[in-house]
Amino acid sequence: MANLALTGILEKMTGKDKDYRYMATSDLLNELNKEGFKLDVDLEAKLSNIVIQQLDDAAGDVSGLAVKCLVPLVKKIHEQQVLEMTNKLCDKLLNGKEQNRDIASIAVKTIVAEVPNATVAQSVLVSISPKLIRGIVTQAMGTEIKCECLDILCDVLHKYGNLMASDHEVLLRALLPQLNTNQASVRKKAVSCIASLASSLSDDLLAKATVEIIQLLKKQTTKSEITRTNIQMIGALSRAVGYRFGPHLGDAVPILINYCNNASENDEELREYSLQALESFLLRCPRDISSYCDQILHLTLEFLSHDPNFTDNMEEDTDDESYVEEEDDDSANEYTDDEDVSWKVRRAAAKCLAALIVSRPEMLSRLYEEACPKLIDRFKEREENVKMDIFNTFIELLRQTGNVTKGQTDFDESSPRYLLKQEVAKIVRSVNKQLREKSIKTKVGAFSVLKELVIVLPDCLAEHIGSLTPGIEKALCDKSSTSNLKIEALVFTRLVLASHAPPVFHPYIKAISAPIISSVGERYYKVTAEALRVCGELVRVVRPDIEVYDFDFKPYVHPIYAAIMSRLTNQDQDQEVKECAISCMGLVVSTFGDHLGAELPSCLPVLVDRMGNEITRLTAVKAFAVIAASPLHIDLSCVLEHVISELTAFLRKANRALRQATLGTLNTLIVGYGDKIGSAAYEVIVVELSTLISDSDLHMAALALELCCTLMADKRSGPNVGLTVRNKVLPQALTLIRSSLLQGQALLALRNFFTALVYSANTSFGVLLDSLLSAAKPSAQTGAVAKQALFSIAQCVAVLCLSAGDKKCSSTVNMLTDILKADSSTNSAKQHLSLLCLGEIGRRKDLSSHDHIENIVIESFQSPFEEIKSAASYALGNIAVGNLPKYLPFILDKIDNQQKKQYLLLHSLKEVIVRQSVDKAEFDDSSVDKITKLLFNHCESDEEGVRNVVAECLGKIALIEPGKLVPALKERTSSPAAFTRATVVIAVKYSIVERQEKIDEILYPEISTFLMLIKDQDRFIGPYAACETCCCFGPEYCCS
Repeated sequence: MANLALTGILEKMTGKDKDYRYMATSDLLNELNKEGFKLDVDLEAKLSNIVIQQLDDAAGDVSGLAVKCLVPLVKKIHEQQVLEMTNKLCDKLLNGKEQNRDIASIAVKTIVAEVPNATVAQSVLVSISPKLIRGIVTQAMGTEIKCECLDILCDVLHKYGNLMASDHEVLLRALLPQLNTNQASVRKKAVSCIASLASSLSDDLLAKATVEIIQLLKKQTTKSEITRTNIQMIGALSRAVGYRFGPHLGDAVPILINYCNNASENDEELREYSLQALESFLLRCPRDISSYCDQILHLTLEFLSHDPNFTDNMEEDTDDESYVEEEDDDSANEYTDDEDVSWKVRRAAAKCLAALIVSRPEMLSRLYEEACPKLIDRFKEREENVKMDIFNTFIELLRQTGNVTKGQTDFDESSPRYLLKQEVAKIVRSVNKQLREKSIKTKVGAFSVLKELVIVLPDCLAEHIGSLTPGIEKALCDKSSTSNLKIEALVFTRLVLASHAPPVFHPYIKAISAPIISSVGERYYKVTAEALRVCGELVRVVRPDIEVYDFDFKPYVHPIYAAIMSRLTNQDQDQEVKECAISCMGLVVSTFGDHLGAELPSCLPVLVDRMGNEITRLTAVKAFAVIAASPLHIDLSCVLEHVISELTAFLRKANRALRQATLGTLNTLIVGYGDKIGSAAYEVIVVELSTLISDSDLHMAALALELCCTLMADKRSGPNVGLTVRNKVLPQALTLIRSSLLQGQALLALRNFFTALVYSANTSFGVLLDSLLSAAKPSAQTGAVAKQALFSIAQCVAVLCLSAGDKKCSSTVNMLTDILKADSSTNSAKQHLSLLCLGEIGRRKDLSSHDHIENIVIESFQSPFEEIKSAASYALGNIAVGNLPKYLPFILDKIDNQQKKQYLLLHSLKEVIVRQSVDKAEFDDSSVDKITKLLFNHCESDEEGVRNVVAECLGKIALIEPGKLVPALKERTSSPAAFTRATVVIAVKYSIVERQEKIDEILYPEISTFLMLIKDQDRFIGPYAACETCCCFGPEYCCS
């Protein structure tokens, strides 16, 4: 923008008309926000002065716009101009008119927040720090000025505390005395300011500040309000610096506990602040606070019920489980006193106890013995906000229980989960009382507790469904219930229905189902959606077994159907409701379809219609999968052709989730309704499937191949289907098999595909075998085949041979061995694949009928090509898996007697052991003894490669026989041979795997022995032990 035009704006900004000034300031703001805006030096000064002048404008909207102008302006003017602006603003703040003080403070904060770089920031800090300190420490300054200066300094320290290291001591000297001033507002601001400073203080200065504050707390003559401020300061410091406050807990905690116990009845805030500080210690200094946890626990439990002005005469628990609504007389059970602030102490105690629960999982069993009964008893708390905190504290206890006992199956009497189970009856009784309260907030909190309880102990409420049903019914049906309460009640009901055995609910189905079905018609969409989800669980509960009729579900079929159908046919509603209605109707049809004969012709077309809607099609596809899988074999004749047509079209859509669901649904439909689907439809499906088989999406490729297998396995499919598979899918499968990415489920599906091709008799074995072997040849487009692809091809060849029968399998093995007998220097690629194929076939079938096959394979150890030797080692190991009694002694004998081939033979042995551990098979005792003896004999081999393979073998065989191997490994941790100790450490690393194994229970008590090798003086062993330490935290941390 031309400087002339900007000059015009500046002239208008100084005009007398308020509207002109506002519009001109607005125009300036727009110009400053433009990326290309630039200023010359003279205009910079003029513009800065006018903006500063506008801050004092009598019109508030003009001065507000002027503050907004500072944000871009600071980034577009030179450093000197920024400093001049901050100096003027600080002068206004300290010496200006009272009415302009607030806007000057906001302007300084804005500049501090928006300075463009650290260099400018440093200059600004040097300029304003002395002025702010002067405003804080000068006695003549008013309280408001001090508060504004402290506020600005707090922002400065929070953002740039590290840049002010040279001023830290000066700042502390200025700020600490403010904690003892008589003005409460100044003390409060000083606490925040010191906390912001503390995070960047050195340890020495932090210690100095902390000691000074603690000394003030020790003085008994200090005014009560000053003491409260210093306690708040201690808590704020610990929150700001975290673990760095740990060394000072020895002085601070006893003082705070003493204040809690000895404060006067009128000084409840002192107790509150002390408990808040203790809460901060628990969360921020968990290690150093350990020795005080017992005292803090007793303290919080004592003050959890601290209510000196109220005596509850109704504390005795009653066994009356009947649901009686509370009287409306508010004065009957409520005490009100505006001056009573003891509730703050109870709230602080609850939060402190929650911090203890979260930070000390090792105390969980003790917390159940001491804290759990107290918390349950305090559900009767009269102050609603405190009651919510007590509920939240109990929920934290439940969550911590779930975290600590996750994955455990055996629970002794000291287990937190066992202890919780003993308290369930008391919890339900206490929560039922809360569900009878008039307060909506209380009921929501009560359902939150029940919800968390069911998540942690899924089957714990079986005996209490009857007592809880009235509370659910009341929450859903009462006119005063809010949407939030209804949602909480429905979520809890859904969790209970899903986690308990259906017969538990049968006596109460009538009472439970009526309000749930009624909730489906609610106006608020979130309530409706949750009610529909509950209906889905209700359907499962009402008819858990299609074959067994031990409960009369018929009276509930049509009411549930009618409620869901009304939502299903309604187009004018939220997407979440539409999706829930579709899913729920799918469950209803699949479960009650034999009793909905008259309704299906009107219901199923609606579901098909939803498949045509882009928003609901995915949910509708999944719903048809549920219906097709129903053991009732629902009559879909009225929509089947349309459904198959729609699903086939979906295979071309870009939406991955839709294609994935479509493949699953088609698979289910073909299995259940193949006799009603014509071969023409099959052919169209096969053509679409061929486009999905590629390594760009292996999961989708796996699903497509599985569907192909289903189609070929269907005896009703005509010869044209097989021809289409051979022409369209087989070329794609042969391309996929060359991919180096192929693995897991996709590789399994591909193996099944070739098996299905043989069984379907659509393609001859010889053609398929030639196709697979040809896939291993290098091509002009893609070059040589990757090593991983050769393994994939070999596996497919193996399953193909086994599927074709013994005769063809035997002829294939003979053909492969003939290749091995040929000149190895000219046919290395063929030999490589032949060895891998023999290994894969041998692993699945005993090849001992082929004479001297082991010797033929071992001859390849002499090959000049490393990949051939590796493949031969792999093949020998896998052939041995097919007949261990014959081939394992052969391998062990060769390891001892053929030194040059030892490394490769050990790899063969490793293949045997790894395959046995993966297949969960077991060696006989004599084999284990022979293997371990041989392996331990080679622990001291001079070749590192041999030692590493030995270690891996020991680690993997430990997974099979941990009872023998772990003690043997432990014994060798003290071996005088360094190589033996190193091998032991590596072996333990290989025995630590992600999945749970029986070795875990044996290795866990002994792991410290192995970890102590990290201190081994040998330079090779320490790193291995460190690596093992990482593995103990999880295989993902392993440094191998």
